[in-house]
Amino acid sequence: MARAEKPAAAPAHRTLPATGTSTPPVTHSEPVPAPQPAPAAPVAAAPPKPQPEPAKAVEEPPQPEPVHVPQFEEVILPASAVIGLQVETSTSTERARVEDRVDARVSRDVMAAGRVAIPAGSRVIGSVTTVERGGKVKEQARLGIRFHTLVLADGTQVPLHTEQVLRLGDAPASSSTKKIGGAAVGGAILGAILGGGKGAAAGGAIGAGAGTAAVMAGDRSAATLRQGEYLNIKLSSPATITVPRREQ
Repeated sequence: MARAEKPAAAPAHRTLPATGTSTPPVTHSEPVPAPQPAPAAPVAAAPPKPQPEPAKAVEEPPQPEPVHVPQFEEVILPASAVIGLQVETSTSTERARVEDRVDARVSRDVMAAGRVAIPAGSRVIGSVTTVERGGKVKEQARLGIRFHTLVLADGTQVPLHTEQVLRLGDAPASSSTKKIGGAAVGGAILGAILGGGKGAAAGGAIGAGAGTAAVMAGDRSAATLRQGEYLNIKLSSPATITVPRREQ
């Protein structure tokens, strides 16, 4: 007779012995899972790159104001134009030499084409051209001066061609006659007192001779151009002057 198989018994629960603690016994109803490996440490992320700051707008330097450059135009002084001067250098035939410098200032504005071509106060330079000291009896002293350069306020020099300024000494004939005649009259009176008619004639002759000697020994009459003197000079040819252009 066949042996009847017993049904499989249910798995017995394993009870761990008490350890003296209040922890309840662990009942292993399922297999204990194998330990899992520890997760890898997280890799530190790279710090974010700094973003460049937006470029600042470059401020343009202030533009300098345009410099006003004056423009010029030329005016022409015609020949025979007259320039008034005041002399600053005194000279005479007694000490002057040819080519000595003579300075003067323009005494009044000189106009041309409705413009002031030469302002008052501008300098004018000249030179001695003639020196004749003259004689003591007949010859008359002569002093000649010609102005040749205009100097404007900015230093610009303009050549000028002017007529000669001439100064004369006193005529020696009149003064000599007076001296000789006066001496003759005085001698005649003195001769008449001392010797009558013949004495008057002799005295007059002697006095005339003395007067002539006095004239010969006296000073010449010099021709002089004095400082502060006013005179007018005349152009002998046209002169071109550069002046600021009129603003429109």
